[in-house]
Amino acid sequence: MRRRTREIGIRMALGTKRLTVLRMILRQCLVVTAIRLAIGLTIAITLGRFTASVLYGTSRNRSATFVTVSLVLLVTSVAAVLVPALRAAHVEPTTALRYE
Repeated sequence: MRRRTREIGIRMALGTKRLTVLRMILRQCLVVTAIRLAIGLTIAITLGRFTASVLYGTSRNRSATFVTVSLVLLVTSVAAVLVPALRAAHVEPTTALRYE
């Protein structure tokens, strides 16, 4: 978030509300997380099918595991970005514009 302090300061100086800044940052986090989860799930399902065909005693259907891991990663991602997003939403525009 430090790299975007100036951008956020300019947005806030132009009248953007704190909640809008917070939503913007969280939305960007969720989009990146969703893309990475989709790629990871695709790879995991493909490798799971391959593993089930090669190894004896493994099952193909691990949807509960995939859902649980995806939810844990999603919650962790949001928690990791929430503190910097809250800090960015409370930055003073004058301080952010002087920053650098």
